[in-house]
Amino acid sequence: MSQWLPLIAAVTLGYLLGSIPFGLILTRWAGLGDVRSIGSGNIGATNVLRTGRKGLAAATLLGDALKGTAAVLLAGALIGPDYAVAAGLGAFLGHLFPVWLGFKGGKGVATYIGILLGLYPLGVLVFAAVWIGMAFVFRYSSLAALTATAVMPPALWLFGRPDLGVLFLILSALVWAKHHGNIRKLLSGTESKIGKKT
Repeated sequence: MSQWLPLIAAVTLGYLLGSIPFGLILTRWAGLGDVRSIGSGNIGATNVLRTGRKGLAAATLLGDALKGTAAVLLAGALIGPDYAVAAGLGAFLGHLFPVWLGFKGGKGVATYIGILLGLYPLGVLVFAAVWIGMAFVFRYSSLAALTATAVMPPALWLFGRPDLGVLFLILSALVWAKHHGNIRKLLSGTESKIGKKT
């Protein structure tokens, strides 16, 4: 049992950090009520942006990303570098399924990037390049994010990090599952484009 304790501790640490709902906290702090009552009902930066407060949306994006980074760095420092990956998985699950919100969280893209930043910073440049390229050509934020997450697992294998490739294959599959509504809209041609008023 003792060999499982550090693993459980890492996942738990990651989960608790990942489950902090920055979008909900920041919008309530700003006197805007419950962000889950507008738009998509999501707690992420995209839905916070629907309040018209770009600063709050940016703060949400940053908070959701950095909680993933903090999880892997803290676990690596406090528990051991071998457990940073487990903390990353925990943080991602915490963001998607926070116990405080009835296990109904965000879609995970910002936290995905934050975990990647903590574990393999070069990967963030690859992610950003794919996202920007797809967004520039097709003007769909969701399509850009889905494509970037699809590229990351094989890219990490090519960079000689198959351990991270496995982790991000799992995270990417969860991102795609959480974007099922966006995927349906993309296929039907009803997804909103970047810069278009909804």
